[in-house]
Amino acid sequence: MFADFLPTYGGAYADQRFLLVGLAGFLSCAATIWFLFKGLPSAKLSQHLLPAIAFILGFSVLSLGFIEKNYAFVEAGLYSFYFAAIVFSGLVLAMQGLVHRYLEIFVSVAAGSCFLYGAMSVNVYLFALADGQSELSDLIPWGFVNIRYWSHVATWLLPILPLAALIGPLRDYRLWRSLVAIGAGLWWWIILLSASRGTMVGVASGVLFVTLCFGRHSWPWLRQFTIYLLAGIVIWLVLSVFVPSVLFGESELGSVSATSSGRLPLFIEAWHMSLQHFPFGMGPQSWLTHDILTEEYSASRKFGHPHNMYLMWAAEYGWLLVFLLAIFAVQCTFLFWKRRSTLLLEGKTKDINVLCGVVASVIGALVHAGVSAVFIAPGSMLVGVLVLAGFWALIVPCGLFEVRGAQTNPKSYGRLVVTVFLAPLIVLLWLLWLGQVHAYYVDMRTDEIYYKEELRQPTMPRFWFHGNFPRTDSP
Repeated sequence: MFADFLPTYGGAYADQRFLLVGLAGFLSCAATIWFLFKGLPSAKLSQHLLPAIAFILGFSVLSLGFIEKNYAFVEAGLYSFYFAAIVFSGLVLAMQGLVHRYLEIFVSVAAGSCFLYGAMSVNVYLFALADGQSELSDLIPWGFVNIRYWSHVATWLLPILPLAALIGPLRDYRLWRSLVAIGAGLWWWIILLSASRGTMVGVASGVLFVTLCFGRHSWPWLRQFTIYLLAGIVIWLVLSVFVPSVLFGESELGSVSATSSGRLPLFIEAWHMSLQHFPFGMGPQSWLTHDILTEEYSASRKFGHPHNMYLMWAAEYGWLLVFLLAIFAVQCTFLFWKRRSTLLLEGKTKDINVLCGVVASVIGALVHAGVSAVFIAPGSMLVGVLVLAGFWALIVPCGLFEVRGAQTNPKSYGRLVVTVFLAPLIVLLWLLWLGQVHAYYVDMRTDEIYYKEELRQPTMPRFWFHGNFPRTDSP
């Protein structure tokens, strides 16, 4: 959120991507090595992880058919390491009994950061008023590439923020609760100011899902959520309606568009791509390099992705990958329902509140990804890996590792040999992938000159901010 204030190597967007690559690789490698040296996982846990492992490996395995293409595994490797980091670090949290402590820290840091970002946005707002700027949505939010990339971070965090007043050591302090409410209200103000439909639809879906699943038991979390939403509406009325009306005689009332905003041709193109080699795709990043299939897309604006993460994966990696994702999602739904039923039976209010907030965040983010695909932006993925790891840790059955430590699956000489062989191999794969990512970045920057000066094309973010690389006509 504060990338504009930090020294950068390749710009805020690129540095966030490098940070994501490093974090995903470190978490996935460290967690996997921890399992190996602990003599884990057991046969029972391994069977339980099969849907997740199949999905994780699916990206890279389905890219093998395009190995002759440059950088075929750069983006596929990102997704594989990213979801491996979520699954295995989440398991470590659950097995060590640290998930609630982890979420308390994460929620507190997130709430404090949201307050600071909101306060800084008010500062920008005041400077805009002093300069006579009435079009506030052109200036706020700032610190991100644009409104839409910020909006997915908001989709992750808005359902989480009520937990800052419900759990953790600071929840009993009135000043802390006031700061959280102000920060959350300011974020809702920016959402209303920018008329971010994706966030509104995503968060509403998450709240509705949680309300239907937990009923009256969701009231403590839902009450805090509603208070923050009402605070945001009040702040919006004051800062975006009343003050501009007094100072400029006009107010900026953002309207929510009822159209697809040019997304429909993108959806249609991605759908046709997904059927070309069914159930396989056209290859990693083929959206940027493929021969256009539909007249609608040919006549429409071009983007770095189809604005639907699931259609993009179907187009590039195939419906087989989407099928693996669906199996993993069904398993997560089943595990969530078992966890929910257990908590309701035991009447653990605090744990129910935590599950409500985290589940609403996950549902909201996944719904948002289906209408804008901003999930794949590095800022969103950085926040998402922290939320999703906590979610997985909350729902994974404790019975899979009731026996603690190495006793779950005692080490043997053969297992030690396998561990000594696999641990360096995993780290080596990460380092090789990291090298490819850096080489890809360097080549992209070289290509950027040709792209902007010769082709005169606008920026289309994908893996990098200049996302239309690699191209078939790249020099």
